[in-house]
Amino acid sequence: MLRLVVISIVVFGMTAAVSLAGDVSKYRDFQLGTNLAAVTVQVGASPSQAKVIHNRPALIQELDWRPQPLGAVSKTEPVKEVVFSFYNGALYRIVIDYDRYQTEGLTAGDMVEAISATYGIAEKPTASAKTEQERSGDQEEILARWQDSGYRFELMRSAYGQSFRLIGTLKKLEVSAQAASIEAARLDDQEAPQREAARMASEKETERAKLEKSRLVNKPNFRP
Repeated sequence: MLRLVVISIVVFGMTAAVSLAGDVSKYRDFQLGTNLAAVTVQVGASPSQAKVIHNRPALIQELDWRPQPLGAVSKTEPVKEVVFSFYNGALYRIVIDYDRYQTEGLTAGDMVEAISATYGIAEKPTASAKTEQERSGDQEEILARWQDSGYRFELMRSAYGQSFRLIGTLKKLEVSAQAASIEAARLDDQEAPQREAARMASEKETERAKLEKSRLVNKPNFRP
């Protein structure tokens, strides 16, 4: 009897733990790891609308999406913009920027509570990981984290306001994408002088061709 009670407690504990964990592999209906073509279908866009950030040593692309409210007019959409990032065509990062007017007055605790309803109990970041440099260069505070072995979501808040951001990441591609971006930047810096020389040569040739065209038109008609 005692053994059955112990087993029941263990099973109950495991069930409770599962219920406290959410699916951190996706945001709404967007599954991390999905290919670019599938995501563009979901947002009603075309793959050609994805912006190429780097094309070597790996293809890094971004697709911007501004979700619109669905259903009744009274229903608002708290998300201002979503940026999908792709590594060689696979969705490895989702950045969700919330509309500051739709989150005005909400505390960090309110945001964590709302997101935890989807992703489960939040982790509190360590002191050494409480800030991160955002793409614009501003500092962001990491408020909470939800993760498993393969995926991670982090709730951020701008250090210069009350704007909130949620970032979802596919861990197995994160390091590769970061390394590719660093190498692409290095190659760009290395090739900058050659590109500038080529640009100047192209502009010079364009101007020469323009002058030659004008010369052919004006020379026969010129009278001193």
